[in-house]
Amino acid sequence: MTLKVEGMPSYRIVYVRQVGPYGPANVQAMNQLKEWAVEHELMQYALLFGVPQDDPATTPPDSCRYDACMVIEEEYKLDGSIAEGRLAGGQYAVFTIEHTAEGVQRAWNDIFPALQTSGYQLDRKPILERYSYEMLSQGYCELCVPIKVDN
Repeated sequence: MTLKVEGMPSYRIVYVRQVGPYGPANVQAMNQLKEWAVEHELMQYALLFGVPQDDPATTPPDSCRYDACMVIEEEYKLDGSIAEGRLAGGQYAVFTIEHTAEGVQRAWNDIFPALQTSGYQLDRKPILERYSYEMLSQGYCELCVPIKVDN
């Protein structure tokens, strides 16, 4: 697991929301998003995000929200067949991790001690799972953790 700090822009996104316990249903939401992207010929250059909106330690499992998101261009015209939103930009600690169930679980356990050791403080935005074709083809993805940076 490697760590780098990155400024991320605000993105216009489309998304599919899954409500319920985090796990296999998140994959179903992502697959539904990918099907939409293929139908609209947008998949070939897609930058995808998984956004767990709630902390399962404080939110009942049946109420946890997970958004499978894809970045789209500002001028792209939507037809109303999918939800639209924005991902907030800012400074993020980006962890490159193995794209396996075990790798992702291990990363969720390791990122908070790593941030504390590095002296970073969490910002009050959701943690993002970032997926690009290039990284996935090499067996990796990224966890992007919002951090506060002193100016």
